[in-house]
Amino acid sequence: MSQHRLTQEDVIELVHELDVKLLHLQFSDILGGMKHVGIPAQHVESIFEDGVLFDGSSIEGFMRIEESDMCLRPDPATFSLLPWMADDYKEARLICDVTTPEGQPFSGDPRGFLKRMIAQAAASGLEMMAGPEAEFFLFERGADGQPTTKTHDRAGYFDLAPIDKGETARRQMVTALEAMGFLIEASHHECGFGQHEIDFKYADALKTADQVATFRMVVKTVAMNCGLHATFMPKPVYGIAGSGMHVNQSLFKEGRNLFFDPQAPDQLSQECLYYIGGLMKHARAFTAFTNPIVNSYKRLVPGHEAPLYVTWAKKNRSPMIRIPAPRGKSTRVEVRSPDPSCNPYLAIGLMLRAGLDGLENRIDPGEAMNVNLYQLSPQEIAQRQLQTLPASLEEALQAFAEDTLLQEALGPHIWSHFREAKLREWDEYRTQVHQWEVDHYLTLY
Repeated sequence: MSQHRLTQEDVIELVHELDVKLLHLQFSDILGGMKHVGIPAQHVESIFEDGVLFDGSSIEGFMRIEESDMCLRPDPATFSLLPWMADDYKEARLICDVTTPEGQPFSGDPRGFLKRMIAQAAASGLEMMAGPEAEFFLFERGADGQPTTKTHDRAGYFDLAPIDKGETARRQMVTALEAMGFLIEASHHECGFGQHEIDFKYADALKTADQVATFRMVVKTVAMNCGLHATFMPKPVYGIAGSGMHVNQSLFKEGRNLFFDPQAPDQLSQECLYYIGGLMKHARAFTAFTNPIVNSYKRLVPGHEAPLYVTWAKKNRSPMIRIPAPRGKSTRVEVRSPDPSCNPYLAIGLMLRAGLDGLENRIDPGEAMNVNLYQLSPQEIAQRQLQTLPASLEEALQAFAEDTLLQEALGPHIWSHFREAKLREWDEYRTQVHQWEVDHYLTLY
């Protein structure tokens, strides 16, 4: 597939040339779930010309039933064949923006929100580049075909076959991703039993968010075809490391990495430090979206290398933000708190807005914490006045409710519907009686 950005005319030509039978039009709901509708490929011209209407009232967080008509507008740059389909019945996908029937951007479209944040950066001549590192688990399926939390291997970090029994599935995932245009940089077994990571090359913010959504679809589909279940749940098993999605990010201006200054200490520009300051200022708030489910907070606990404090450092992996060693065009900020259950459009867009606030208001990030934060005593934590990340979904939602800048950026539609859904989730979790409580209290009291 050519690396140039595909146009509408390119896609129409490819559909006919490749004899594509079905087009999957994909889009994201507010909670990050990918939705789709299949349209016979013979309608490709009208899909681009008129869009495709759908019932927005049936999609989480979209519209009320009395004003439910919405329209899908495919982005031709996202065209890709689905590599697991038969050669005699080719299918392809297009990722879509959501608009009103009149063609106006829909305020509840997560992809549209990210595009607004990208435009805000572009107004200052800035372009965000992002590179995620998404981890996931592969589990066995039971005799009934349902997922279990039983892992099929006992491998650890960077182990290889035959200990790493997920290597075959991971290789098939890499092959499928490459067929869809991904530039894979590495794939390996992670620390936890059955835990894996596949890294792909950084790109502009919109392409990266599209790729995260595609990545999750590909990993789950290939795992299913291998008789396994892939999950991006942050903490599926107690007592071992959870799955994170570290997001590497940088800003470019006129082709130059704005975060790199060869004359500055550690070659980090003042703009880079201000960007970090903005991320830290808004970290507790955007955690509601980078770590959006109840289970996310089972990962952000001591003992398993996940960050706990709103701090930054150079190389050190215990703070929330670290600066990887490469410099020049590769100078970047790595935010280590997000997890792969997030909506990538909302998570990346909010981090971008937070970083831009740092630039606009010259926010000082303070001293780098080049110490192992996991080994500090409670007294040392208090003495350093370290701010903690939220300990629960409820706490994160409250932090976002107090952040007017990020609320204004997100807009009332997405925030109100997200908040309503997440408060329901928290309340349902809070009022459940869990097995731990039964095991500990049933005979004791």
